[in-house]
Amino acid sequence: MDIPPGTHTRTQTRAALLRCSRTWDDAMAGIGDARDAVAALLAEVRPVPPRRSVQDARLVASELVTNVAKHAPGPCTLSLEVLPGAGALRIAVSDTSPDPPLMRPPDPRRVGGHGLHLVAMLSRALEVARLPHGKRITATVPLAAEPE
Repeated sequence: MDIPPGTHTRTQTRAALLRCSRTWDDAMAGIGDARDAVAALLAEVRPVPPRRSVQDARLVASELVTNVAKHAPGPCTLSLEVLPGAGALRIAVSDTSPDPPLMRPPDPRRVGGHGLHLVAMLSRALEVARLPHGKRITATVPLAAEPE
């Protein structure tokens, strides 16, 4: 399904499956919007995920879209899906570059280049899939239940 740039779609099924997608012509414009989309979608999850899980998911989405803005020309699509049972949020970002992301060796003296390390650390799974016109990076971020 093609989603026109700047649109936002959300669906919910009987099984409480929550989804959201967003497309931008310019990924730089979408960085903050990606964080906001994650927060808005997770606000609908019951039970509400803990604040730390929401912050982690927002950071992962922001880092993935930032990488697109820095390294891939053209449009960017963000797809969010709360997995059944609200145990995790699947964050997928598609872009037009066929080049896979490169995780550089950690270097505390380097400014920048640490985003993919953060994404990997905060995600239970990280996958890269080649597409006919680019790639999709999918991170699965756990959503721990709020202790009672």
